[in-house]
Amino acid sequence: MDLQTTIYIVVGLSFALYIGIAIWARAGSTSEFYVAGGGVPPVMNGMATAADWMSAASFISMAGLIANMGYGGGLFLMGWTGGYVLLACLLAPYLRKFGKFTVPQFIGDRFYSKTASTVAVICLLTASITYIIGQMTGVGVAFSRFLGVSSETGIYVGMGIVFMYAVFGGMKGITYTQVAQYIVLIFAYTIPAIFISLQLTGNPIPQLGLGSDMSGSNVSLLTTLDQVVTDLGFGKYTTTTAGSTLNMFVYTMSLMIGTAGLPHVIMRFFTVPKVADARTSAGWALVFIAILYTTAPAVAAMAKLNLHSTVNAAVMKGGDLYAPEASIKADERPDWMKRWEKTGLLKFEDKNGDGRIQYYNDATKNADAKAKAEQAGWKGNELTVNADIIVLANPEIALLPNWVIALVAAGGLAAALSTAAGLLMAISAAVSHDLIKGVFMPDISEKGELMAGKIAMAVAIVISGWLGLNPPGFAAGTVALAFGIAASSLFPAIMMGIFSKKMNKEGAVAGMLAGLFVTLFYVFAHKGIFFIKGTEFLDLIGGANSFFGITPEAFGAIGALVNFGVAFVVDKLTQEPPEHIQHLVESVRVPRGAKAVDGAHAH
Repeated sequence: MDLQTTIYIVVGLSFALYIGIAIWARAGSTSEFYVAGGGVPPVMNGMATAADWMSAASFISMAGLIANMGYGGGLFLMGWTGGYVLLACLLAPYLRKFGKFTVPQFIGDRFYSKTASTVAVICLLTASITYIIGQMTGVGVAFSRFLGVSSETGIYVGMGIVFMYAVFGGMKGITYTQVAQYIVLIFAYTIPAIFISLQLTGNPIPQLGLGSDMSGSNVSLLTTLDQVVTDLGFGKYTTTTAGSTLNMFVYTMSLMIGTAGLPHVIMRFFTVPKVADARTSAGWALVFIAILYTTAPAVAAMAKLNLHSTVNAAVMKGGDLYAPEASIKADERPDWMKRWEKTGLLKFEDKNGDGRIQYYNDATKNADAKAKAEQAGWKGNELTVNADIIVLANPEIALLPNWVIALVAAGGLAAALSTAAGLLMAISAAVSHDLIKGVFMPDISEKGELMAGKIAMAVAIVISGWLGLNPPGFAAGTVALAFGIAASSLFPAIMMGIFSKKMNKEGAVAGMLAGLFVTLFYVFAHKGIFFIKGTEFLDLIGGANSFFGITPEAFGAIGALVNFGVAFVVDKLTQEPPEHIQHLVESVRVPRGAKAVDGAHAH
């Protein structure tokens, strides 16, 4: 059976499974629509949470980012995983005990203010819609390559699939679909990694293969990769960092607290019956997430080595990388390169007209490498590889069987669709439950609220699809921007709501608005927004990365500090919260059955 037919069958079967689950798990009440009736077992909820949390960014982009950045790419592993631990330990159990199933509802009730709830809805919608653009882009990338359609058609198909199981099934349909999607995506990620680890090192466990010697040699895989990339003028794979140490630290913090503030992940902890189950499902989710996250560095390193080996035959043979015959002839390039060239994500330009593909680093500071390349007739790098194709193309580069390539296609789509569905659920709940019922129409019936939720989700699907088809100017940084928005606006408000009895509504609202504004301004100054060019703003802030060399993707952590600072200043200048709110905060933090201690008496 040829590759294209195999892909159609595997992807088609996965879609049929998702739609079948959605029909079986139709939501009949607002409880089922928003929190799956609150009866999902912890292990299944852990699996669904893992699928919800591991987006197209985790499945498609993360290993590509690590492959491009080397050691510096580890900040994504630390930030995203650390953020999940922070969420699971510090926030989720308390929010579950509070008993409200959306973030704006918690903020509105804790800060006794519809204004606070409305501001939280604005922050949530900004973060969620920004994040969805990245998911829709991932759907377009996967469809355009694997189903032989344009990325625009791919986005339309993706919108239709999500509509089927998200609008009809609500959180109940999404939860059980995400369990299936997790199983698909984790097999799709690990099976190729096992094959490739065996090929390169003889070790079937990718995590161990990363530190093993190359097959038939006494040299480790990472030492080989370091030698290859430095010889070609790229930075040393095991030591290259993402900008300054300060920027790397702030970037990691931004991803970490942004993860802990993502509303669609927080909502998952309300789908279990008890507070104890929220903790258990958080632990299971961490196990399920760790399987992919510990595999990603191995996938990144092995894919990079395989890519260089494909283009430059001397890589594995220890010959001269700059010899004219070392690089592959353009007309002999493998079929996988030709297939990916059609997507525009891999481009070859024969700059010196020698009919060969020369893949060196244009920006190299290695004078020796540059001199050797120029002596061999090099006139600039001739191959451009988008980081997003590293995982999807990995099994093709390694010449794995067709069914493995098809499985990766299904996995990439599962990752993008599962997170898109979770984000759409958060948007739907924010609009129907927090805005329509909470602010504008408190007396709306359950049936009316359910219909409003479904309409809100359908509208959100259309908007996210349109943004995927017509991404704004800052689309390249959308995932990092979404985390930055959540970090700078929602995370501080949730933290202060749980751990500060004295924080009042004025402080919380002022903090959220200040954090959101500062972060968006810094990001848009660099990337521009729709009709405004970024350069017009850059002069106002003193040039690119003018704030201590911090990049816009990392700025969410600075926005969070602004949020905390403004909130505490405003809090000191205004009235403290009512007594009953302070007691409420205490009761959320004290374990059930424990005695409250006031310092002098236990009562």
